[in-house]
Amino acid sequence: MKHVLKQRVYYCDTDSYGVVWHGTYLRWMEAARVEFCSDVNLDLVTLQKNDIAIPVTNINIRYKSSAILDERIIIETKLVKLTPLTAVFNQVIKNSETEQIHTIADVEVVAVHNDGKIYRRLPEELRTVLEGALECKD
Repeated sequence: MKHVLKQRVYYCDTDSYGVVWHGTYLRWMEAARVEFCSDVNLDLVTLQKNDIAIPVTNINIRYKSSAILDERIIIETKLVKLTPLTAVFNQVIKNSETEQIHTIADVEVVAVHNDGKIYRRLPEELRTVLEGALECKD
């Protein structure tokens, strides 16, 4: 399954050079992963109440070009890998009209207890939902 989040570039997203600040891309990717989870009926608040959080442990990101003020972009999110311990999302941020790619990232998450201790395996309730959303990488 591929989730697409639409976003407009606002002034607060840019830096002193007039382009999107590099950290903004990470914030957009986080929002897109949250929306992806919502679309597959994975309620992060309910998970937290059940002592499960899914923090990012690794991001491999390539910045290809800069987005600019007032540009319309999309953030595409796919779950591309699932291991007993981790889930890996592939995320692409690009211009919604020209499809010029701004960033490509692989984002790895794990499951931890609310106190920060890592689960030895992804909890079954999490794993089952993610298996249904898994997509082969292009």
